[in-house]
Amino acid sequence: MRFTESAKALSLTCIFAIGLAGRPGIAQDQIHLDDFEVTFTEDFDQLDVSAWGENRSRWIAHTPWNGDFGDARFHDPEEGFPFTVNAGILRIEARKGADGQWRSGLLASTNPKGEGFSQQFGYFETRMKLPPGKGVWPAFWLIGIDRSKFTAEIDVIEYYGRAPGEFSSGYHVWRQGEGAQHTTDGHLTTVEAGVLSNEYHTYGVEITPGRSTFYLDRKSIWSFETPPEFHMPFFPLVNLALGPGWPIDETPNPSYLLVDYIHVYKRKAQSAEN
Repeated sequence: MRFTESAKALSLTCIFAIGLAGRPGIAQDQIHLDDFEVTFTEDFDQLDVSAWGENRSRWIAHTPWNGDFGDARFHDPEEGFPFTVNAGILRIEARKGADGQWRSGLLASTNPKGEGFSQQFGYFETRMKLPPGKGVWPAFWLIGIDRSKFTAEIDVIEYYGRAPGEFSSGYHVWRQGEGAQHTTDGHLTTVEAGVLSNEYHTYGVEITPGRSTFYLDRKSIWSFETPPEFHMPFFPLVNLALGPGWPIDETPNPSYLLVDYIHVYKRKAQSAEN
């Protein structure tokens, strides 16, 4: 949802994804990482980040196309803000300054030249504890590396603090040109209110040539037929935004998104799906 005003336009389907034990008729497949090999590991023992990829840093602090969104400006990294790491945990901080302006942080794994990490197909996963409070808008998402004709986007998780008992997932193909028809769909996962802010959980998506599947705590929650536009490398982004379209006057100042890791995998040859 990085190219529209808000997530309200999504067509969403509700399920319960935490506390499913004993609920008949709900099947959840588990992803088995023994079938995969690791291709990208970020455990946040330290953080290699610059504003735009200076000195070929692993992460940049903006979207590569310089497209800020939401009601907090994504800030260039400086000592102690908006990123800190401690004991293998990345903390992204959103803070309202004395000037009344909110600032926060975003990480992307490629720079404006397309340099950095991206991968075609595979399983992308993060482990995070989300911030509580109205107005927070943390996300873990993927963007297709080639944006020359369209932008391919996969939102693994978008969380809106105004609704602490749910989060959304979705995908989009934003096509260029006047009158272009976009493709978008989404899914709403309902959980126990507050559990995503009280505990760490994993959020992932596996992209295969035929189908893409979303996971919460490595159990499937939704899938869709992979569109041809997704047959390209994608790169991960993680951020703490504010908004979108909902008031931020009650947003806790400061607010924190805690990220344990970001890992990416590819299926081993003998278990690869067609």
